Amino acid sequence: MPVNLSIKNAPDEVVQRLRRRAARHHRSLQGELLAVIEAAVRSEQELSPAEVLAEVRRLGLRTPDDSASTIRADRHRH
Repeated sequence: MPVNLSIKNAPDEVVQRLRRRAARHHRSLQGELLAVIEAAVRSEQELSPAEVLAEVRRLGLRTPDDSASTIRADRHRH
């Protein structure tokens, strides 16, 4: 069952930026807010192949060895 949400006291500048973003995406303000919320709560398992490829490129991974090195380095940071 859908639920109504509301945001109180949103700063004017944030609202204006959100309106511009909604216009760029050809959506209403409400549609844009829902898209932002959906993106924020989407789990990493739901990434599209294009999103996975973009992340691989962002990380600069080239070979399986590069991937393993990146994972090891990340583990040592925590």
